[in-house]
Amino acid sequence: MDGEMLRDPNRRLFLQTGAALGGGLMLSFSLSGPGQAAGDGQLNAYVRIGPDGGVTIVSKVPEVGQGIKTSLPMLIAEELDVEWSAVTVEQAIADTKVFGRQVAGGSMATTLEYDGLRRVGATGRALLIGAAAARWGVAAETCATEPGFVIHAASNRRLAYGDLAQAAAALTPPDPKSLTLKDPKAFRIIGKRQQSRDIDAIVTGQPLYGIDTRVPGMLYATFAKAPTFGAKVVSVDLAPARAVAGVKDAFVVEGGTNLQGLMPGVAVVAESWWAARKGRNALEIKWAEHPTSAQSSAGFAARAAELAKAPPHRTLRSDGDVDAAFKGAAKVVKAAYSYPFIAHVNLEPQNCTASFKDGKVEIWAPTQNPEPGRKLVAAALGVAETDVTIHLVRGGGGFGRRLMNDYMVEAAFISKLAGAPVKLVWTREDDIQHDFYRPGGWHNFTGGLDDKGDLVGWRDHFVTFGEGEQFATSAGMNATQFPGRAVANYKLDVSVMPLGAPTGYLRAPGNNAFGFVIQSFTDELAVASKQDPVAFRRKLLGEPRLLGEAGQGDAFDTGRMRGVLDLVAETSGWGRKTAKGTGLGVACHYSHLGYVAVVMEVSVAKGGVLKIHKVWAAVDCGSQIVNPSGAEQQVQGSILDAIGSTLHQAITFENGATMQGSFGDHSPLRMVEAPPVEVHFKLSDNRPTGLGEPAYPPAPAALCNAIFAATGKRIRSLPIGDQLA
Repeated sequence: MDGEMLRDPNRRLFLQTGAALGGGLMLSFSLSGPGQAAGDGQLNAYVRIGPDGGVTIVSKVPEVGQGIKTSLPMLIAEELDVEWSAVTVEQAIADTKVFGRQVAGGSMATTLEYDGLRRVGATGRALLIGAAAARWGVAAETCATEPGFVIHAASNRRLAYGDLAQAAAALTPPDPKSLTLKDPKAFRIIGKRQQSRDIDAIVTGQPLYGIDTRVPGMLYATFAKAPTFGAKVVSVDLAPARAVAGVKDAFVVEGGTNLQGLMPGVAVVAESWWAARKGRNALEIKWAEHPTSAQSSAGFAARAAELAKAPPHRTLRSDGDVDAAFKGAAKVVKAAYSYPFIAHVNLEPQNCTASFKDGKVEIWAPTQNPEPGRKLVAAALGVAETDVTIHLVRGGGGFGRRLMNDYMVEAAFISKLAGAPVKLVWTREDDIQHDFYRPGGWHNFTGGLDDKGDLVGWRDHFVTFGEGEQFATSAGMNATQFPGRAVANYKLDVSVMPLGAPTGYLRAPGNNAFGFVIQSFTDELAVASKQDPVAFRRKLLGEPRLLGEAGQGDAFDTGRMRGVLDLVAETSGWGRKTAKGTGLGVACHYSHLGYVAVVMEVSVAKGGVLKIHKVWAAVDCGSQIVNPSGAEQQVQGSILDAIGSTLHQAITFENGATMQGSFGDHSPLRMVEAPPVEVHFKLSDNRPTGLGEPAYPPAPAALCNAIFAATGKRIRSLPIGDQLA
């Protein structure tokens, strides 16, 4: 992330006004990027106020269930001073030249947009006040607003926004940085519970998602790819597929070698998706041999064990002298942890509707990151990027999977060859067997404790995937991961092995695994030191201080982490006596600028039957929660997502191919397994940040630590599966 933008996301902010189509005020702003002229008319967001006073706010960030289509417009509406019930929200089209960054990933939207969008609303309000003051012949400073109206208290006059919109559009906007934003104590919209703007359509089953898209003349498509990633088609008889009723065509796609782009395969196009699926099932495809066909999960595990015993390939961080610390320690603790590859398992499988005609492409896609998709499509179809139009459609879950756009380029290419608009829908097997997986990994820990039980040395030999000094996507580890910088003698070593399977970004990339291993081993150290796990963590965090440089994403505030740790201990009743076979587990982790601590209460009955009774979470994501309903749901969803993966999920490979293919063998959390999750927010004097990811990382460790408290059995590898039996 751009450190300067993190410190001041309002830099390079330029506002423009103009008459909206059909009359009224249109307000927009631009954050000029590299090579752009200041105030060049490129828009990031806009507001329309009609003559009737109706307000339309465009939401620029893709919506994949994180609630951003509601929370970002709330920022503008608050400072504009309108009734939230009077606001209509529209989803923006994908266009970075107009809207700037349009990415649903990294939990960064609130961080980057909070102040800028508020100033857009404040500028609109100032223009409306200016128009009213001119009409009344009074000083603007003597006017104020109430929702939807400008008022002049001295003369008891008021004018509706709709009556002022056209006049306001003709005024020169003030410098947005000169405006005084509302005191949070005066907020009427921000900080209040607001339901999702799409909730009525969702609960009544209205066509809303990518998979619901319909366009005139549309056909349906399926696309078969090799079980071994990247293998080409050697031969296929297309006649059986073409003979299926409703099938319009079947053809081979040569594809390329970019695992994120158009891969080799066979497409079947039909009048219905079921006909396309039947046609695909009728095919017998012979796939070419591929170098990755020799890779397997068993082979990875064996190689990881070899690497763990050998000298590391390189050292990412080395502070102090860990060998001397271990030699002088009163107790040395060693433990090996591992976690598997896992898939995203979006409830809505990957899909895209595309129409290629006359050298132009129109796309409807539930993508989290449309611009790389535009580039893929343009390159694959040989068209200009400006000839690719992408409509952002709500996604039925993202979790990082839809940051990749392979399904988009597939749909566009098939449309070109079919000569008609097509909707490509992946099967569940496609979705799981052709994912960009969270990579597996192995951590070999050594910790040293002095005679007081304090941590004096920490070493991790991390075995992961990559080649040379290049990690596979999401397989690397940041050298500033806590307890780095907090322990005087600390060493992070790494060894890598090659990988043929595609990896990508799953909710809280990297941290979703590091939280498990680091906080589980921390718990082991607490037990070995004969200290309470919360007390041990508080001592490890030490006095409130900042580790790292202020304003940077890897800076770690020990005081903020202690704050959420203390809050979750208080709200969960930490330290209370529990029944036999029942235990409390705690974990805390920092990621995506958020500090989260989690406590779980579990019981393990005869036969290893696990029940999670309740979860408590304490979260510090800055000074303001924009939409408490959405924020609470994001924390709850992250934790439940993490519990599901911890209990059940593992992707395994044989002969270079994924062995799992459905919810039956790669299961999300079932409703009957889901515990209540009680969420508490601790506000701090820091910039508001996102919530889609930071609650995930501590949850697996909290669960496994609770199991240890209940049974004395330490879980060091995931998923838990039948380890308790």
